[in-house]
Amino acid sequence: MRRGLIAGVLAGVLAIAGGSEGLAAPAHKSPAATRVVKLSTQGNSAQRMNLALSKAAIVELDTDARDVLVSNPDIVDAVVRSPRRIYLLGMKTGQTNAFFFDASGRQILSLDIRVEKDVTELQAMIRSDMPDSSIKVGALNDNVVLTGTVANAMASTRAQDLAARFAGGADKVVNMLKVDAKEQVMLKVRVAEMQRQVAKQFGIDLATAGVAGGVPFAASTSNPFGLLGRALSDLSGIGVGQLCQASTAAATRGQCVGGRNNVAGSLKALETVGLVHMLAEPNLTAVSGETAKFLAGGEFPVPASRDRDGNVTVTFKQFGVGLSFTPIVMSEDRISLQISTEVSELTNTGAFTLQGSTTTDGNGNTVNVGGLTIPALNVRRAETTVELPSGGSFAIAGLLQHTTKQEIDRFPGLGSMPVLGALFRSRDFQNNETELVVLVSAYLVGPTAESKLAAPTDGFIPPSDAQTIFMGRLNTMYHGKPDAVRSAANGDAGYIVK
Repeated sequence: MRRGLIAGVLAGVLAIAGGSEGLAAPAHKSPAATRVVKLSTQGNSAQRMNLALSKAAIVELDTDARDVLVSNPDIVDAVVRSPRRIYLLGMKTGQTNAFFFDASGRQILSLDIRVEKDVTELQAMIRSDMPDSSIKVGALNDNVVLTGTVANAMASTRAQDLAARFAGGADKVVNMLKVDAKEQVMLKVRVAEMQRQVAKQFGIDLATAGVAGGVPFAASTSNPFGLLGRALSDLSGIGVGQLCQASTAAATRGQCVGGRNNVAGSLKALETVGLVHMLAEPNLTAVSGETAKFLAGGEFPVPASRDRDGNVTVTFKQFGVGLSFTPIVMSEDRISLQISTEVSELTNTGAFTLQGSTTTDGNGNTVNVGGLTIPALNVRRAETTVELPSGGSFAIAGLLQHTTKQEIDRFPGLGSMPVLGALFRSRDFQNNETELVVLVSAYLVGPTAESKLAAPTDGFIPPSDAQTIFMGRLNTMYHGKPDAVRSAANGDAGYIVK
């Protein structure tokens, strides 16, 4: 009953194909184009056939067949219309086989059948959308396989997206495309930073002692510095006046007994100026889609926890100049870069300090436990994703920071006087300026020969004892090639490859 129903349904669809017995099979055997397949029953070897899903094929034999046995009718259904013409219908993706028997029950043909999706329309769409690429679309069970070459990574991504829509999900697409464009990206980064620090302090301390009406008296001022809490240098200062003469008086608790009335003053003034220049030029090369990392700095230990024996476990934190980037080559004129760069340094600002303590052990001995200071990090970090052509440059970070602090401490009342008030005041001033710039350049690069590469140590020859003692040389003088590497001892720091 089922074979008759399917035969009735296929009768209208295959009416045109039924009159094409004399036509030869098409030259190309793709599932979509295979409508009439001529098979020979000569020989005992099994033959293979690809069948498109939900489509039919006509099998023409050179010998009469009476029965057809399909091992899995859920994948392929067979309808015998005539002794030499059988219709095969792809019902479900998968693999099965069919056996053909003649009137005497003898097997005349064994056919292995693979049912796949018809990817002809997807192939035509990819070919029209990306004519510069050579992409072949194949089917494997319920999956789509992309092979061939593309001009760039963007074309590969677009072809994969189309195939995912066609197959019903990205997990059903096997992308085996090769990219003809260069896949290596070299990133050249310049990290430049300037720091300028200015600190100024000015204060006057006064002390006076004398006798008034037979009653000795003494007065003094000590103006602290609020920002730092102390003088930049206790050794700097000027003293004026003499509070007590050692030959005629004795100083007791700041009072001068005997001697004349006198006043002494101490002037504390100091200015410091600091300048820091930092420049790092890391160069990294990575394959498209992979991540490259760089760190020029170090690591410092940080206590993390204690084990069951009471031992302190530590973890190490990185600091210095760090760079991490992931390039994606979209085309020769477009490189997508995901960049993260960081400049960090150890600082006491925000550091964690654990004071020492004294304990007594079980034997009554005193144990001194030292203090612990964990430094903090001063971090400047920038993260971004940009696109640029090969050889293009841009600045991803421009940090301009200016911090000014000023504090005045004065004696109440006296410090508010217009002119003489300066004797009863102290001034603390700080000015910090920081400017950080990160410049990035990206290049598409390829491998080269080892002979074209140079290292900073190429051509370096240690000097002899005589040359070091009498000539003061750090390396032997030699005549190198014009394009050779110049030693850092004879020129600027670093190495130069011409």
